[in-house]
Amino acid sequence: MTAIDAPPFDLKSDPIPSFGALQQERCRIFESSQEVELFRSKVVQLMDEGEEGRRKGLGMWLVGDLESAAKRLLPYEQDDVAAFTRANALMSLRRPSEAKPIFERLSTKYPDEPRPRGGMLDSQLDADLEKGDLESAGQTLEAALNAAPSSFAGSAEALYLQGRLAECKNEPQAAVDNYLAAREVDPTHRRNLFRLAYCAERGGLDELALESYESLSSMLPIDRATLSNLGLLYEDLGRDQDAAACYDTITKGCPMDRRAKLYLEDARAGMIMFYDEDMEKKEDRLNQILRIPITDFELSVRARNCLNKMDIMTLGDLVKKTEAELLSYKNFGETSLAEIKEILNSKNLRLGMAREEAVASISRQRVEAPVSADPNDPRNKPMSELKLSIRARRTVENLGCMTLGDVAQHSEEELLGMPNFGVTSLLELKNKLSEHNMKLKGED
Repeated sequence: MTAIDAPPFDLKSDPIPSFGALQQERCRIFESSQEVELFRSKVVQLMDEGEEGRRKGLGMWLVGDLESAAKRLLPYEQDDVAAFTRANALMSLRRPSEAKPIFERLSTKYPDEPRPRGGMLDSQLDADLEKGDLESAGQTLEAALNAAPSSFAGSAEALYLQGRLAECKNEPQAAVDNYLAAREVDPTHRRNLFRLAYCAERGGLDELALESYESLSSMLPIDRATLSNLGLLYEDLGRDQDAAACYDTITKGCPMDRRAKLYLEDARAGMIMFYDEDMEKKEDRLNQILRIPITDFELSVRARNCLNKMDIMTLGDLVKKTEAELLSYKNFGETSLAEIKEILNSKNLRLGMAREEAVASISRQRVEAPVSADPNDPRNKPMSELKLSIRARRTVENLGCMTLGDVAQHSEEELLGMPNFGVTSLLELKNKLSEHNMKLKGED
């Protein structure tokens, strides 16, 4: 009997011997939207206590309601399947510090099983990275991998973590090689596929990145980060309709995701408009700066969390706030305020500005610091002269660059630090600038 011909999974009574069995049932449930909704309704009908409460929590994970699953399974952590499921939900929710002790207990109980140990080391790394010390995080991971039992070596988990270690050491090719090796062992390892796609995209390996993101998108339910990155990659490849479908899926599942809404508008515009160089020259780029997401800047975890809770998503949202409003928020102190001011100063902005004043301030910054009055000076040429790809163009726009001279004020390090801007985009930009006898800041 095939999986398709098998009788429907009865969450209330069928045995759930392992997390692997749970994953198999998840694939069956997501064969159709009708099946998902039918199963979801059965989950809701289960009681909150006892064995039904445990199965209800597992059912919530099956349909992708991770927050509810993590909460519902908390009383059942002595049950190994429930505990491992909850730990995985916490990792997907980016709460590694809560997942780590669960994985630790399970790896002690099952020392020869690679997945609990892999989860433990992965959650430890994520928790360390949240503190901002990349070198220390890498050293801790390397020591743990060296101390792991021989049965762990060669597993998909071990190869995946070797890839993450290579990322910590800034060895992108080694990271990709390890992620590819892990994919050979387990092509369904979600976190491995995501890191492979991300590293491939940053390294200009668009075909590999696309293949990996599309593999992930076939594993339902799909997380928002995968859909967002896949949408951006589709846009770079000129597949605006596919990009719009990704962003539309995100906004339907999370109506408050403002960034996805902005991207959806851009993708839809690309479906009905062609590139007009004259129109591009005339288009006002000033508002682009106010639309830069806060997540594009390096902020401490505390400052980022506070801004997120205050529903501050862009620079435009931030400049509307006053110092007093920010300082009145719980856990937001002078250190976080200094971080915010530094970001705004870099864009010639300040707290408490009306939107119109902010736009005017950005405009004055461009007028008060002209390169020269000569219209033939290449530094005064508009960005449209470079005819960049979508990804590279978006990056320089987000930096507030309107002319070639603006771009030349930025270094390679600044550009490579921007989201979705990799080596390929950097080479493209440098080659375009060289056509006008220009270079980036710091180049010989």
